[in-house]
Amino acid sequence: MQRKAEVERDTLETRIKVKLNLDGSGSSTFDTGLPFLEHMLDQVSRHGLIDLDIRAQGDLHIDGHHTVEDIGITFGQAVARAVGDKKGIRRYGHAYVPLDEALSRVVIDFSGRPGMEFHVEFAGARIGDFDTELVHEFFQGFVNHAGVTLHADSLRGRNSHHVAETLFKAFGRALRMALELDPRMAGQLPSTKGSL
Repeated sequence: MQRKAEVERDTLETRIKVKLNLDGSGSSTFDTGLPFLEHMLDQVSRHGLIDLDIRAQGDLHIDGHHTVEDIGITFGQAVARAVGDKKGIRRYGHAYVPLDEALSRVVIDFSGRPGMEFHVEFAGARIGDFDTELVHEFFQGFVNHAGVTLHADSLRGRNSHHVAETLFKAFGRALRMALELDPRMAGQLPSTKGSL
């Protein structure tokens, strides 16, 4: 079974192309015009063992909002397409990741019901040129279009870069766990309702 997808999103604000392989080795290439976001997406790829190629052109002359949100949306659509009917997956994933003084926890459920609890505070409004408010926008876009429930919590941290990095690493590891095929499920749907 090939768990790969390619999705394009073309609006008046952005043009996004995402290619991924859920059963990859963690290789990635990016061209988004947002170096810090690319650094974070590389964490998702490496820790999630997802091969990821994201190309984006957006109205960065205004700000990064539309581009970051639309990358989250398109990434979510690509994950949903690649995972398909969800038969045989573990469905739930979780991870705690530390980096020096920072510690984040991410829990994910491929429930088919979009929902997000996001409890992350940043000490600063920016990390370099990147607006820290856009971290929430990325995850909200992903959640809405992947059809997942996501709980993201920064448990501690003073350095905004460290907080963001632990969050994206934990997200990658939680994705990896949830999307992993469980040999004991033998292609069954991980739901007592019979649908996800």
